Amino acid sequence: MHVNDQRPEKCVFCAIVAGEAEASVAYADDRVVAFMDLGAVTPGHVLIVPRLHAIGLEDLDEETSTHVWRIGHRVGRALRRSGLRCEGVNVFLADGEAAFQEIFHFHLHVFPRFRGDSFRIDADWATRARHLLDEEASAVRQGLSLTSVSPSHPPTW
Repeated sequence: MHVNDQRPEKCVFCAIVAGEAEASVAYADDRVVAFMDLGAVTPGHVLIVPRLHAIGLEDLDEETSTHVWRIGHRVGRALRRSGLRCEGVNVFLADGEAAFQEIFHFHLHVFPRFRGDSFRIDADWATRARHLLDEEASAVRQGLSLTSVSPSHPPTW
């Protein structure tokens, strides 16, 4: 686990949380800081960052993660009421290098969307066969059984 109260020397998000680096803060409380993304996808792009240093989703406790997502929900609602151009909202988590995480301090992106903006997610959206989906669901259930969120009773699927 990579969660700790000792921040890494070069973590820019830890420096922002500590008030040692510039940031345009939209919200802060005792567990998170929400600030404007310097490399914004669209105007109004907010990052919600836990004060506690954690590299990724696997490294963050559920209570803190839940709070990050709760604040992300509130920021998304606020963007719609903000007067900024906002026809939709994306809430985005990049967890790990393969998922395009660039700063290895857990953070949630919340940004407004509008027709003609430049953000794209491109993939092969092919429909998967049911037997493959069933196999994948089984693998996820197995993974859940190895976490603290596994059901206390066997599933009835």
